[in-house]
Order: sequence, then structure tokens, then C-alpha cells
Amino acid sequence: MSDTAAAQPLVFIMGPTGVGKSRVALELAARLPLEIVSVDSALVYRGLDIGTAKPTPLERRAVRHHLVDICDPAERYSAAQFRADAHAAISAVRARGRVPLLVGGTGLYFRALEHGLADLPDADPALRAALAADLERQGSAALHARLAACDPAAAQRIHPHDPQRIVRALEVHALTGRAMSELWGERSLAGLARAPLKLVIAPAARRDLHARIARRFDAMLARGFVNEVRALCERPDLTPSSPALRTVGYREVWRYLHGELDYAAMRERGIIATRQLAKRQFTWLRREEGACWWEPGTPDLAGALLRRIEETLRFQTPRN
Repeated sequence: MSDTAAAQPLVFIMGPTGVGKSRVALELAARLPLEIVSVDSALVYRGLDIGTAKPTPLERRAVRHHLVDICDPAERYSAAQFRADAHAAISAVRARGRVPLLVGGTGLYFRALEHGLADLPDADPALRAALAADLERQGSAALHARLAACDPAAAQRIHPHDPQRIVRALEVHALTGRAMSELWGERSLAGLARAPLKLVIAPAARRDLHARIARRFDAMLARGFVNEVRALCERPDLTPSSPALRTVGYREVWRYLHGELDYAAMRERGIIATRQLAKRQFTWLRREEGACWWEPGTPDLAGALLRRIEETLRFQTPRN
């Protein structure tokens, strides 16, 4: 790896679910010597393919992808693990003389890589199970209220409809006796030495994104999403509280397969849950400093991003 390559800033392609980030990244890969590093908390899980819009085997053969299919659905995967795995992938890509392109919609992962992390305690299985049971009985709003009582600053930053982060904040408080917001300030795991180039793909009109989400969810159902979740249901080690099964869409189909929802309700709730995810992602994105925003429908969007990337990285792509 050359010193010049190592000194180049990283390129982030960010955005809410359903805007076509992966498609644009693949188009860029046809014009740049790059490899894709996934920044997505769902794509790490094997067997979650249709409902996560995972790149197809053909696409992954055409362009090398990292941090995809690296975990079993029963395993937990943390932001700290992502940070370590992403650093390893970035180094490997650069060692091959190529450009790492970080693509995804998990704001916490982008933030962990850019700004670093506090060295938080590992998950405690018994405590996590108890909190998951509370979540099932009481709902995320009740646990968010509990978090607000012990850690108001964390509750202000974590959305009431983000159960995974709520449970984690309550767990950290119970294990350490300290507010997670206090620990956030103690970033013992360092961030990036240089600011990344942040390219955000997101529509200005939210109704356009809602229409995209509905179309994509229907396309997933047509491709066999229900059967994909049925295969996961057959595993005795997976429950609705398993990390992978908390992914939007999967928990709604799980409820349908267990007779808790009819098909129409499952579809409606799956679309609503995906919209809620997109809303949370917009909250993250609005906090990103120095980001360049692009409309998904921009003519030759990949070409526009390519020019911006070339200006930043200061290299010329091979021309035929």
C-alpha cells in the first residue's frame, strides 16, 4: 500500500433505506478501482437476503464486498465489532492498491468509525434476556421512559422506536452504574485521523421515499420473502428477540407466520416499520457535518459522485 493511498480520506455513501445506494456503488465500481465495505447492521447476517436487499451473488462476484454474511443470525454484532472489522477491511483493500468505498445506512456504524467509541462492557446474556422480555411485555416507549429516568441525555439522542439502542443503554447503565451518555464522552477507541468524504443520497420529498419503500417491500414479497423468514422460523435457536430477527420486515413476517397478523396487516406494518427506520436514518444524517446531499433521481448520479470522489482522492481513473 502506498503512503498516498493510506493518506487518502475514506469515501462514505450514506442514505436512508430504499434510495438505491447499492446500485450507485456498483455503477461507481465499473469506473473506479474500488471494493465495497458494507455499513449495514443487517447485511452482516447469513440467510437474511431478500428482506435486506443484499447484493446478489452475481453482483458480489463482479465487485468485491466486505462485511456481508459474516455472522450467524443467532449471533450479536456490535458497533465496536464493526469498527474493528471495517478497519481490517479498509487496510486490506488499500494494500491491494484499491479504493475502499463504505456504503450503507447504519448511522451508528458510520459514527463509530469516524468518531470512535467508548470501550463499553460486553453484553450480559441474562440481563439482555430480561430486558428483551420487558420490551416484549411493555413496549419500547415504556423502556424509553425508563431510560429517560436514569440517563436523560441518552434518551434524548435515542428514538423511542429504536428498541435495540434503548435496551443497550439500559444494559450498560445496569452493568456499570453509569449513564451511557457519560461513557460516550470517553472515546478510548479512536476515530479517523482525517475527515471522510460523505456523500448522502436522499430525496428532498419524503413521499417519494415512501413510494420507493412500498414498491421495494412488495418486490421482496414477490421474490419469496415469506419463505426466507419461514426458513429462519424453523431454527429452534432463533426467537423474535434474536438480533437478526429484529430487522425491520423480518419481525412483521415472523408475526404473520405465527398467526399474529394476516397477510394484509403484515404488509402494511412491514412498510410502516421501514418508513420508521428511514425516519430514524434521516435523524442521523441531518447531524452529519460536511455531508454533500444528492437526489436519488439526479441524472447520471454515479457520474456526478465519481467527479466528486476524484476531486477528493486526487487520482485519475483508468480510461479506455
